[in-house]
Amino acid sequence: MSTDLVNPPVQLQPEKALHLSQLAPQILKSSPTTSLPYPLSLLTTPESQETWVVYENLVFQCLRTGDDDSAKECLDRLVDRFGEDNERIMALCGMYEEAVAKDDKELEGVLKTYNKAIQADPTNMLLRKRKIALLKSLSRTNDAISSLVELLDASPIDSEAWAELSELYFSQGMYQQAIFSLEEVLLITPNAWTIHARLGEILYIHGQSPSVNDAEILKSLSESMRRFCRSLELCNDYLRGYYGLKLTTKRLLDVLPSAGKQSDADLPPPSTETVHKLHELATRKLAEIVRRSASKEKGWEGFDPAEIIAARELLDRETQKVDR
Repeated sequence: MSTDLVNPPVQLQPEKALHLSQLAPQILKSSPTTSLPYPLSLLTTPESQETWVVYENLVFQCLRTGDDDSAKECLDRLVDRFGEDNERIMALCGMYEEAVAKDDKELEGVLKTYNKAIQADPTNMLLRKRKIALLKSLSRTNDAISSLVELLDASPIDSEAWAELSELYFSQGMYQQAIFSLEEVLLITPNAWTIHARLGEILYIHGQSPSVNDAEILKSLSESMRRFCRSLELCNDYLRGYYGLKLTTKRLLDVLPSAGKQSDADLPPPSTETVHKLHELATRKLAEIVRRSASKEKGWEGFDPAEIIAARELLDRETQKVDR
């Protein structure tokens, strides 16, 4: 049995998910069922915690790859073992109903089921999160934001919920709210370098908005640079961090010469010399990552191919400008 069914990676590639889902019929066939209810079923069929973890992960992968029949059989076994009132089982059943729904009308029916169950038990966080995911799929972003705010009122230390709220705000162009939400994530997980980098990205984009004044542009870009630096301090070879640092420092080098003294800023803007050194560092590290990844050196194979292509294009654009 694949270890990915017991401890699946956070990001499972499509081909790997397909391979795991194709194991479902064999695993189900090799695991006998019993008509006896739990706990009497233990008399004839031994079980382990690993068994149910495998079934749960098979539900995810089978739904992802379109094998609804295998997903339903795995789900039925979980329901028989843990009951329909189990919070985790309720969420899995809801996910299955979402996956097999033929149109928005059926999805609205699933949403009504969620609302009814949440009204009966407001503490069921898994169902509340399924409801938010369903609202997103129905393009009801404002309702999803409202539901997330309600969830965070009840559970203010849920870092994943704060991160999701930030992305929803960002999708609506509400950059200040998105920034605030990610700052809440960092209060809970201060060493999450990916969150520091994402905050740097949103600050950078906010600094490009035509509605902000020169002082706000400088403030956003300066803070963006600091966030990228922090992400790289926590993860030295983080490609996305160097990519963002190069973009931000390049923009700062354009802005700083014409910027006056910013008395309303929390921190003074960085010096041109500092920004220039950081820009050179980001350029050098990006070039090294692209080169070593392309040559498939040991220890440099795990980068996202799309990010490598983007980094190479960024370096090429700057090289072309210098040549001209």
